[in-house]
Amino acid sequence: MPPVNLFSVLPGLPQGESFEELLRHRNIVVERIVSTAGTESKIYNQPQDEWVALLQGEAQLELDGEEITLRRGESCFIPAHTPHRVVTTSAEPRCIWLAIHIFADEQ
Repeated sequence: MPPVNLFSVLPGLPQGESFEELLRHRNIVVERIVSTAGTESKIYNQPQDEWVALLQGEAQLELDGEEITLRRGESCFIPAHTPHRVVTTSAEPRCIWLAIHIFADEQ
């Protein structure tokens, strides 16, 4: 498997988010997410655990009704069935996330 640079070839999105699956192995899915300025997402309530790290930018998230701020290099764990959403994201630089989804059973 060739190396992947998480900062290269960023999608040219006018708005919203881009999800790119980087790895699927047993019960783990790793993806890169790129968010444009001011991104606001729907509320997610996923059956799997998720760990996210913000590699670039700044974002406000709502986790189970509580708002938190993530800055470059910070991460958080989102347990399965925890309602969460992106409230807003920075314009410059755009947000680049690394998300690891951990499923109870192999996918």
